[in-house]
Amino acid sequence: MELQTFQPLATQLFADIRSLTFDGVGVTRASYGPGEDLAAQHLETFARGEGLEVARDRAGNLVFSDPADTRSVPAVWVGSHMDSVPQGGNYDGLAGIVAGLLVQVAARRAGVQLAVPLKVVGFRGEESAWFGKAYMGSGALWGKLTASDLELQRRGDGKTLRECMQASGADVEAIARQEKLLNPGDIRAYVELHIEQGPVMVARKIPLGVVSGIRGNVRHNLIGCVGEAQHSGVVPRWLRHDAVFAVADLIMRLDTHWRALLERGTDLVVTCGVLQTNPAEHSISRVPGYASFSLEARSKSIDTLEAFYQLVQAEMRSIERERGVQFQPDRRLLSDPAVTDGQLSELLSRACAARGIAHESIPSGAGHDAALFANGGVPSAMLFVRNQNGSHNPHEAMEMDDFMQGVQVLADMLEALPA
Repeated sequence: MELQTFQPLATQLFADIRSLTFDGVGVTRASYGPGEDLAAQHLETFARGEGLEVARDRAGNLVFSDPADTRSVPAVWVGSHMDSVPQGGNYDGLAGIVAGLLVQVAARRAGVQLAVPLKVVGFRGEESAWFGKAYMGSGALWGKLTASDLELQRRGDGKTLRECMQASGADVEAIARQEKLLNPGDIRAYVELHIEQGPVMVARKIPLGVVSGIRGNVRHNLIGCVGEAQHSGVVPRWLRHDAVFAVADLIMRLDTHWRALLERGTDLVVTCGVLQTNPAEHSISRVPGYASFSLEARSKSIDTLEAFYQLVQAEMRSIERERGVQFQPDRRLLSDPAVTDGQLSELLSRACAARGIAHESIPSGAGHDAALFANGGVPSAMLFVRNQNGSHNPHEAMEMDDFMQGVQVLADMLEALPA
């Protein structure tokens, strides 16, 4: 089944959804919010116009299927997420849903039945930018959200996740009880096409990458550091309880540990993405008595994450004693690393090779819904598409020729699966 002729349709779908969710800089599709709703509505309208069946599962995710395929055997799921970060790019997440829909539409228009039943899923709420937690739509299906998760508030409007999920039709009571809302036995495999979110594939001039594994992460959305506000001119260093210097001290100590671990070949990245004093009270002539920051570590190894987290705890205690401050972390969030399925990855590689497409095996530093399926026992694979300018910014620049090569490889892989 050849899909290159569907490039104009793909281009139009991306353009339509970008127009609906453009915020003046990039696109904003808040998790379980208005922009995500608009994207979902447009995808649903398009799919129904092509004769596809569209349902909403018990977490509010969209599920697309061909009503003509009545086979009762486990289906392959293909999908990704509909939301974006604030002022983000148009392809992050959306590319994976459009890719799956194009395969379904191509098969339906040609009157062809795929070798295996196919369901395309548009997940809600994958981005942690809105509620401080990732994988909300897929996590709810796996019973991974807790009652306390549902009380998290969305940035910007303060609405709780419970309120937002309920408005989408999700079964929030079952989610709060951490019921599993899917049967893994009904899923033969999960495959996710996604833009690469870093610079490696562009630098290596490869249009497609077969993902070998997905980094997990441990994070705190906010860690407060409480010191003592004092006059900047009269308090000597040895009597200060400076919250900013304490936070800076911690960050530099962690950077030293990070560097040492990298020299030993450990897979680890560490980020402090938010750092601030209180704008209501900070001043150039005031020793800051309070500062707050976020902290995230990512690795392919859960043991590395746990060991590094223990270093964080130890350094906090040390700085508290030395500087007379107190660190106050919010709750710890953990996402497990995942390894992709070798057989599925080999099928993707063979499909690339058969088409003469340059490709490599590449790890994913970013998290994806695929990680939950892999860790839930569902054979899972990912295909990266080259993307200029990284991700989580409005300048994502995936080439449509690269994307269509990815869609073709996805279709070829599905056809290569044993019936």
